[in-house]
Amino acid sequence: MSKEQWENDEEIKIFREYLRIPSVHPNVDYTPCVEFLKRQAASLELPVEVVLAGLNPVVVIKWLGKQPELPSIVLNSHMDVVPVFRDKWTHEPFNADLDDEGRIYGRGAQDMKSVATQYLGAIRSLKASGYQPKRTVYLTFVPNEEAGVVAGMSYLVKSDYFKKLNVGFSFDEGMASEDESYAVFYAERTIWHLRLKISGTSGHGSLLLHKTAGQKFSYILGKIMEFRDTEVKRLNRNSTIDIGDVTTMNLTQLNGGVQSNVVPPLLEAVFDIRIAITVDIVELEKQIRDWCEEAGGGIELVFEWKEPFVAPTKIDASNPYWLAFKQALDELGVKSRQRVFPGATDSRFLRQAGVPALGFSPINNTPILLHDHNEYLRADTYLRGIEMYKKLIAAVANA
Repeated sequence: MSKEQWENDEEIKIFREYLRIPSVHPNVDYTPCVEFLKRQAASLELPVEVVLAGLNPVVVIKWLGKQPELPSIVLNSHMDVVPVFRDKWTHEPFNADLDDEGRIYGRGAQDMKSVATQYLGAIRSLKASGYQPKRTVYLTFVPNEEAGVVAGMSYLVKSDYFKKLNVGFSFDEGMASEDESYAVFYAERTIWHLRLKISGTSGHGSLLLHKTAGQKFSYILGKIMEFRDTEVKRLNRNSTIDIGDVTTMNLTQLNGGVQSNVVPPLLEAVFDIRIAITVDIVELEKQIRDWCEEAGGGIELVFEWKEPFVAPTKIDASNPYWLAFKQALDELGVKSRQRVFPGATDSRFLRQAGVPALGFSPINNTPILLHDHNEYLRADTYLRGIEMYKKLIAAVANA
């Protein structure tokens, strides 16, 4: 297709309209997103509700199934996007510019406004063909996914409203693949943000004091870096695993001291830890505490964010939704890979609530640009994704 044809395509127009809404952190105003989604529901002749997760809106569009007593299907997406550094962009990040090669630029092009409007496009086409799913399908558009555990899906899944939806399975976001394959994410690593408050002997900077905070920090940092190095080597040695299959530990903040000639009584270090699903989290915490004792003690562990282990979605014959999803991919003739998501999505809250979820974004042969400058998605990739979702949604909704 030419640039003019892409510009006149109704589905591309809808996608670009959504991209132009600056639902960007911090202090997101979700009102334009809600109004946009209400218009989409009206065009599809589907009922829509707006419920609250904390003080933030969740938009829920309902496509009634032939057998509504069966567990329902959720098509989840988030309305918010991460901040931009405008001076790093070659296109205005909220203009949804379309270039001559068919690249559509905008914050959210991959993460994940494309997926949201692809769901809508797929349902539009399925409804036009006369198709009605066996199971009821809910489209949920949630706030604050990019803000961690702030009121969003984490609140919604605990609500009586969500329980009444009788959800059996959820679609959610994945990420782009740089080769011809498509990634399907069935699990996520456990996230810890750990602050170590390291107390030690204080005094004059000219002395060789014993058990200073610096000495203790050096020991602990050495142990963590040794652990990190083993994971780096394991990743480099084994071509069958990805970053989501290893445990990462990274020093992200370091604070302490008031003057260059005073040995401080306290240093604080923050580590971002993402734990592989094969690791025993109880044993890992014990290991870290042992390192702190070996360093000389006097170290307080403060978990600023400590998520529990969440069991992966089963990708075997025991999960009929997975069987339907995988069969649809096979019938589409595409190559897929089952992976553990390296970051964090709302799927973890769904899985924790007992809802099996798969993360999937129909994007291949595309640079991974989520949270990056000049985020874009090609128009032909976008439209092909709608066709893929038509097949996937119909298959899973009839599972």
